[in-house]
Amino acid sequence: MPIVNIAAYKFVTLDDIETLRLLLLARCESLELKGTILLAPEGINLFLAAERSQIDSFFTTLRTDERFTDIQVKESLSDNQPFRRMRVRQKKEIITMKMPLIKPADGRAKSIDPATVKRWLDAGFDDAGRPVVMLDTRNSFEVNVGTFENAVDYKLTKFSEFPDAIAKHKADFEGKTIISFCTGGIRCEKAGIHMRNIGLTETYQLDGGILKYFEDIGGAHYNGDCFVFDYRTALTPNLVPSEKS
Repeated sequence: MPIVNIAAYKFVTLDDIETLRLLLLARCESLELKGTILLAPEGINLFLAAERSQIDSFFTTLRTDERFTDIQVKESLSDNQPFRRMRVRQKKEIITMKMPLIKPADGRAKSIDPATVKRWLDAGFDDAGRPVVMLDTRNSFEVNVGTFENAVDYKLTKFSEFPDAIAKHKADFEGKTIISFCTGGIRCEKAGIHMRNIGLTETYQLDGGILKYFEDIGGAHYNGDCFVFDYRTALTPNLVPSEKS
C-alpha cells in the first residue's frame, strides 16, 4: 500500500494544549502514525504519514473536536515512510514570527485560490489590471529548490526575519497586488496578516500554498520542485518525490 503524506494546519485558540497533546499522541501511537504535530495557543500544525486507512481514522477522530471540523488537508503519496517517529510537541507559536500582535485566529488574511493565481499570472495582472507580484515567504534554502517565476525572495534564513524585510521594501509594492506563498499556507497566512497590519492592503495569500497549487494546477509558472520537511526532501509538481533530492 502506498504511504499517504498529509500536511495541515489551522489557526485557532487552544487553551487545553497539554490535554490535547496527550490525546493526540495516544491516538497517533495507536494507529502507528509517524510525523510531527505542533500545538500552540494560536493553533495546530501537523505533518503525518501512514497508510490511507490509518490517516482517515486519525482525521475522523480529530474532526470530532469542533475546533478542527473544517481543517484543510494537503496530501501526496510515497512508496516509503518519510518519518522515523511520532512527535506531538507544544510550542509558543506553530510558526515562529515573534510578532505577538498577530493573532491569526481573530481573522484570516485574504486568500486566493490556485486557479485564480494561474489566470492572473497568465495575464500578467489581476482583475483590476494591477501588476501581480509573487512573494516567497520561505527560507532561502527552500527557494533554491524551486519557486514561482519572477518571485520576490528576501533570502530569509528564518521566518522571523520577514517583518523587517517587508518593512524595508514596502514602497516596492505601490500600485501592485501581492500574492504571498509558502509550502502549505501557514507562513504566507501569517505574512499576509502582518502585511495588512502595516498597510499593504492589496495582499493575498495563496490558499493551501505551493502544495495545493501543485494539486490543482501542476507546475504552470513554477520553476523546479518544492522543498518539504521530511525525508523525501522535495516534491515535483506532480506531487511525487524529486529524483534530484
